[in-house]
Amino acid sequence: MFLTQDGGSRFALHDFGGDGPPVLICHATGFCGRAYTPLAGLLARHFHVWAIDFAGHGDSDLPLGNDFNWLRMVDQLVAAKAAISEEPLACVIGHSMGGAVALQAAVDHPGLFSRGYIFEPALPPAAAPGGRTGKNPMADGARRRQDTFESKGAAMWRYAARPPLNQLDAASLAAYIEHGFRALPDGSITLKCTPESEARTFESSGGISLGSVSTAALPALCVAGGEPGSPIAAVVPGLADALPRGELRIHRHLGHFGPLQSPGLIADEIIEFVTGTETSRTA
Repeated sequence: MFLTQDGGSRFALHDFGGDGPPVLICHATGFCGRAYTPLAGLLARHFHVWAIDFAGHGDSDLPLGNDFNWLRMVDQLVAAKAAISEEPLACVIGHSMGGAVALQAAVDHPGLFSRGYIFEPALPPAAAPGGRTGKNPMADGARRRQDTFESKGAAMWRYAARPPLNQLDAASLAAYIEHGFRALPDGSITLKCTPESEARTFESSGGISLGSVSTAALPALCVAGGEPGSPIAAVVPGLADALPRGELRIHRHLGHFGPLQSPGLIADEIIEFVTGTETSRTA
């Protein structure tokens, strides 16, 4: 379905179906909700699974005035939750930017979610003045991305052979290419989230930081991979300590793309965290 933000900008909410209480997947910068289709399929055995496309990503419109402020994405998340259920969602599943936005939503609007599964949220230790992050290497890299390929096969071949997307599970990579690109009249494909949109998203945290989310009161499983020197992973232990009901989990063999890299393992972990039911761990 499509929901409308102030001024008429539309954003997409995807229903993966499934039996059980509702959970909502919040994607990382540059991705989209349906890139997490393999994870959603596994979760749908226990939950009714939804996923959002934040502004400028996936099937959602560009934000009005090209304002990629993450606080507007908090507003989108609140509207998505309201469209799904009047009751608190069983869990919000946030990855990178999606994790930061989910935690800020839990602070600003208590009671949205019963639990939070947060994988390497993109949280600077403190907010930059005006909510801007200043010079941003991630944004610089995004602007250099190749945005058009002659075919889906060509995109798959390139991404599977080069870091960082060669870390992705094959099914997750296929889902990203299927749903993160749109077809052009000549048969080629181009990114739905353009390099400029991705860069502006990286640059526009809106003041969300470790400090701004540290009072989120929901039980939160804070998860990090083991990538050496990763500044995002390095924040996660401090986040787990700061949150009133935070718990830390580290997977040394995973990188920043953990939910797309090992959807079986992540699905099992979410199921155990939300239901208390132990599952057979899937690598």
